[in-house]
Amino acid sequence: MKRTILSIGLSFIFLAPFCVQAQQDSVLRKQITEITKPVKGIVGVSILGLESKDTLSYNGKARLVMQSVMKFPIALTVLHLVDTGKLTLDQMVHITKRDLLKDTYSPLRDKYPKGEIDMSVSDLLGYMVSLSDNNACDILLKLIDGTQHVQAYMLQLGIRGIAVRASEADMASNWDLQYTDWCKPAEITRLLDMFYSNKILTKANTDFLNKLMVQTTTSPNQIKGLLPQGTIVAHKTGLSGTNDAGLSPATNDIGIITLPNGKHIAIAVFVCNSTDDKATRDAVIAKIAKAAYDYYSK
Repeated sequence: MKRTILSIGLSFIFLAPFCVQAQQDSVLRKQITEITKPVKGIVGVSILGLESKDTLSYNGKARLVMQSVMKFPIALTVLHLVDTGKLTLDQMVHITKRDLLKDTYSPLRDKYPKGEIDMSVSDLLGYMVSLSDNNACDILLKLIDGTQHVQAYMLQLGIRGIAVRASEADMASNWDLQYTDWCKPAEITRLLDMFYSNKILTKANTDFLNKLMVQTTTSPNQIKGLLPQGTIVAHKTGLSGTNDAGLSPATNDIGIITLPNGKHIAIAVFVCNSTDDKATRDAVIAKIAKAAYDYYSK
């Protein structure tokens, strides 16, 4: 009998931390549920404590449109080729006027409208990641022989919940093609974890890409929107157009937040197939990021 009581007591001791953790996760989950309740569309969320490995998923296994979030796995693929000696960061790429499509978001084209310039792989990565330049993205895809190489590299890493099949030019030419570039939020945070843990690239190239992501200028009202000024966020945004019916397939932000306690969380928030306006969609992402920041900062 004493042995039974001791066994029960020990079980309680070991289970207690998990029960407390479950209760705390439940609080954050309730907050996310309340934030997403009014949304006219699908919200997918994945949060991963990079030191604790605590996870929270809300529609985390749904296949959601990536848009420019795809530039993160593309950047990983390019830098993997740098690590393996097939490319170099200072390698120059010739850019013609033909490479600079007009009807797409491109600070690169705006700066060099006539093309006929040479630019390093390093600078092209900066345009693609930090500025989310669509032409820079497709120039790099051309350099590595297409999206199939990105897809193959994701599979090589054991990532099966990310599909990169359409280039920016493809998506611009056909509205439906954006749906072929999708990911599961839980899989993109797993990829962020692998990246942060130096399991993908050399430390030098991990640091380089992290710096580019910290310098991201697009959609500042999403993950960073409600965080304290000065919070370090290495992130990549994604935004679709809006059709005549008012439908926006993708308003996304994924990244790594550095917390005041020195720890980090990987977070992915996707607001997909929504008829809310841009400010509302951004606010949903900002509120979820702030709730996660507050929870994991305790």
